[in-house]
Amino acid sequence: MKSKENLQAASLSSPLTQPRHDMHNQWPRAESVDDFRENLAAVKLRIEAACQRSGRSADEVRLLPVSKTMDAAHIRLACAAGCTELGENKVQEAWRKAQSLADISGLRWSVIGHLQSNKAKLVAKFASEFQALDSLHVAEVLDRRLHTESRALDVFVQVNTSCEPSKYGLPAEDVDAFMRQIKTYENLRVRGLMTLAEFTSDAGRVRACCKRLRQLRDELSESHGAMALSMGMSGDFEIAIEEGATVVRVGQAIFGARLRPDGFYWPG
Repeated sequence: MKSKENLQAASLSSPLTQPRHDMHNQWPRAESVDDFRENLAAVKLRIEAACQRSGRSADEVRLLPVSKTMDAAHIRLACAAGCTELGENKVQEAWRKAQSLADISGLRWSVIGHLQSNKAKLVAKFASEFQALDSLHVAEVLDRRLHTESRALDVFVQVNTSCEPSKYGLPAEDVDAFMRQIKTYENLRVRGLMTLAEFTSDAGRVRACCKRLRQLRDELSESHGAMALSMGMSGDFEIAIEEGATVVRVGQAIFGARLRPDGFYWPG
């Protein structure tokens, strides 16, 4: 019989963890507080299992529930089940929801999608975090707007680890210089790096994206200090955790499938 140490070593070296992208738009929808509690518990169990496989503590991983496309009524149920922060892709959608749900004490909003500079003023008004910074112009506008609002903002620098031309994010080789430049903006607090892994059933390709972000963080740590790693979604966050994720962005595994196909929300 294998020892506990050998079993752990085998789990770390064997690429058994597979993406669950076959569940995309197939997750059962949560329609009650109990549904949300069950879904949150199931996600936390997956986080704990992934941490155990990689020799980490589950306390090292922050779960960011993603409520994009979900209506305010369902978000209220999620909050009643224990969600205290929410991630949104579209700034105007997030702003409307933040206003609608302003009566929920302590609710924090994270903008996790691409930001155009003309929307920066909204982010500066309400968001606690912005996870998709990849433009010096946006950084400058955000900093100026935050100064007007007398606020500061936690930011993650987005990196295109899959090198897909359709994705936003900086090439890995540009990140160091970018971070040195945005240090001049006193209202932006750089907390870490973010990436979207390749959306594929090939676990090796997903893992490679996550590994690239971790390696980049390690390379930059001497110059820029400790940084969080935001990577992994409903279908692949276990792989991301095994590769070092400290923040996972989980939507459908908590809220359930969207009512309409992706193309309805994001044409093209």
